[in-house]
Amino acid sequence: MNFELPTIEKRNLEQPALHSSESAIAIIGGGMLGLTLALRLAQSGKQVTVFESAGELGGLASVWQLGEIVWDKHYHVTLLSDTALRGILAELGLEEELSWRETRTGFYTDGKLVSMSNSLEFLRFPPLDLISKFRLGATIFYASKITDWKKLEKILVADWLRKLSGSKTFEKIWLPLLRAKLGESYKQTSAAFIWATIQRMYAARKTGLKKEMFGYVRGGYQRVLQTFGDKLRETGVEIRLHSRIENIQKQPDNKIYVDGEAFDKVILTAPANVAAKICPQLSSDERAKLDAISYQGIICASLLLKKPLANFYVTNITDDAPFTAVIEMSALVDKSEFNNCALVYLPKYLAPNDEMFEKIDAEIKTTFVAALERMYPNFRRADVLEFKVSRVRRVFALSTLNYSNNLPPMKTSIDGLFVVNSAQITTGTLNVNETVQLAEKFLATEFNEVSEKRN
Repeated sequence: MNFELPTIEKRNLEQPALHSSESAIAIIGGGMLGLTLALRLAQSGKQVTVFESAGELGGLASVWQLGEIVWDKHYHVTLLSDTALRGILAELGLEEELSWRETRTGFYTDGKLVSMSNSLEFLRFPPLDLISKFRLGATIFYASKITDWKKLEKILVADWLRKLSGSKTFEKIWLPLLRAKLGESYKQTSAAFIWATIQRMYAARKTGLKKEMFGYVRGGYQRVLQTFGDKLRETGVEIRLHSRIENIQKQPDNKIYVDGEAFDKVILTAPANVAAKICPQLSSDERAKLDAISYQGIICASLLLKKPLANFYVTNITDDAPFTAVIEMSALVDKSEFNNCALVYLPKYLAPNDEMFEKIDAEIKTTFVAALERMYPNFRRADVLEFKVSRVRRVFALSTLNYSNNLPPMKTSIDGLFVVNSAQITTGTLNVNETVQLAEKFLATEFNEVSEKRN
């Protein structure tokens, strides 16, 4: 199945195009944030055009070819508590296509792979003594009960975790995990980061037995995006692929021009630094705040393997390794989706300017596969059927001290221009549900022309 929408070329911009409707809205970015905005605005009677620089929809949720299969370029799961995402899936007629499965969690620590998927395994966890385990569990439980997250923005995450869990637990567990996700930027990150992570972890667990239940749509995001694109076209949304926007400016006729094409309102969902660059009329204070937002990037390798590694959905790594974790997607997704092969993701989070972004796939493959051989005695290099690398320099914004107070507002100083992106997620982690939730919240609180009407 080809999930891409037909490419629509840009118009001749020597003569600016004017939309006949007084409610013409441009959305810059065709990720799940932009698509949700487009759907809601079209449902309320607006004329919507989506501009996407890539050749396909989806952004971080986009898909690609891996051997003979097409699957998500990055790893995604749906939780039982992901009400915003599940609401969108229901509207697309896909909620019944969700498949749910109990998953297991592993740790690679002190050169060994151990399971930590239930309370008994936690008590047996070898790297920590009983007191350290108690303090680790107490820290997680305490964080799960905190409701005033803003006070955590004033405390560095390392200081907070060391105080609650103790130095031994911090050095053995928390520090390797922080470095894996944040690199050395963990030193500038607030405790709100780990609070949001723990909140989502708890949301993934059912009551009672506290088992992790993760879900996925059969067919993956290829199916979601294909269906979403069809739905938008049915509601009159125009989608333009291969449309990288270079300039957004307001003119004396009170229209906002997107590369010379006039709209009444524009919503920009690109990363903060891109917004600062292509919107020259923003105030110096707005541009400074946008440029001050620090991001983490990702290099994510997708491996199609002849056989599974260990059947843990996620394996956290506290030893030195070239990747952050091992995500065994085929421990969650039925292997028939992958031609009965195993699909594994090896993510590495790093700063946008890290030299690793310049390495070719073959270099990364050599390093990553060698690490897998050390970690998994039954793994052989010949098991790798396909190896492909995704590189994204700006994935999520770092939750630095007083982060929410330093963010520029979504409504800019230019009347009719809004900047709405994942950096505005201040009380959660970057995932598809939070992205959809951000779109809904923005339209309910900042974009006052949106009707409550739903088609």
